Amino acid sequence: MSTAPDMGLPPEWSDDERMNVMFSEFKENRDVNVTDWDSRMDFWTALIMRGCRRRGSVTVNLQDLNKSFQRKEKTPLGLSTVIQSMARCGKIQRESEFAASVDCGWVSWSVGMLLVKPLKWTFSTLLGSNRVPLEESFVVIELVKEKAAELLKVYRSSDFSSCSIISFQELCTLSSNICADESTLCMALLQLQKDKQVIVSLHEGEKIVKFCQPGQDRVSPASDVDIGIYQLQRSEKLLEERVQKLSLEADRCKEEARILLRDGKKTQALRCLRGRKRVEKRADGLFAKLESIRGILERIAQSQTDKMVMQAYQAGVSALRMSLKDVTVERAESLVDQIQDLCDTQDEVNQTISSGVTAAVDEDMDELEEELKALLDESEPDVNTSGLPAVPTNRLGPTGSPQKKATSPGRRAEAAQ
Repeated sequence: MSTAPDMGLPPEWSDDERMNVMFSEFKENRDVNVTDWDSRMDFWTALIMRGCRRRGSVTVNLQDLNKSFQRKEKTPLGLSTVIQSMARCGKIQRESEFAASVDCGWVSWSVGMLLVKPLKWTFSTLLGSNRVPLEESFVVIELVKEKAAELLKVYRSSDFSSCSIISFQELCTLSSNICADESTLCMALLQLQKDKQVIVSLHEGEKIVKFCQPGQDRVSPASDVDIGIYQLQRSEKLLEERVQKLSLEADRCKEEARILLRDGKKTQALRCLRGRKRVEKRADGLFAKLESIRGILERIAQSQTDKMVMQAYQAGVSALRMSLKDVTVERAESLVDQIQDLCDTQDEVNQTISSGVTAAVDEDMDELEEELKALLDESEPDVNTSGLPAVPTNRLGPTGSPQKKATSPGRRAEAAQ
């Protein structure tokens, strides 16, 4: 038997006493012991979710759960109650109900794919039985939403993202790393179709899937243009494969002719070269058709771009018309006159303010000049009236020469005589 870590089982799985409690049947009345009832329900619910994630599955059934959680040849007795509780809480939903909730032609192309028996549980419920059928499949809502998001991400990051429609088989190959089987892929597609992100339909007996394109809120039904583009892209791919195959065949003929010529078999070598010419001629014809298809696809892409541009122009014209709805030439002229009047008024105000500021500045300058003159008068040296000579100073003048000695008023008077 596998160990607990290998199966994703909790450490308490090896605790016999604890597991004996978990493996026992639930009480019919939850109110008898609410704490114990809820604890056991949380344990099995988390274990079921963990097991599904490890397997990459989005569906469960009671038969598989009984096998997965066997312990020492014992099967949990309360899993049927757990399934019913999860269904009532909306954590799981019968596969048949989940598929029926999508308004599409799902059944028309998925018959035989869904392993469901829609009436079995309904009849048992009507008869008052609490037993869940062993093979009844249930979709785990949280997990199918996660898988749908992964599928959409894989598509948008692939080379198919430029194609709005791809075949179901191409999608199977693309999603092989995220969807464990085809049934899981179908459940993910159902969820995406519920979310209006894809439309699954049949075209000439082939299952095709149309994805919602960037910038769209929801996917639109596949139109004749969509189908035409899909067929052109399919033809392009087939022609590319055939041209490549013919190219390899031509190379093989050339190499074979070289070997025959080396062995002296000239006639056979010439036959191989003629065959090579025929192959190349067919390849050239297919390549010309391939180029024509590519040109058509390019024109379609260009037309779609032109359509987007035209729609943008139309939206711009509508917006401009609405924005100019109440605008007339007369109103515009009136507004210009009002603006000119306001500008003239503002110029006059600015001039008045400027002249007032200039006069105030001139008055301030006059006061400052008078104050500066008074300061200069106060800083002049006092006149020596004692008749004594002034005290000589040794400081140099500004030019570096000794300053002249001060002359008293009396000496100046004698000199003048």
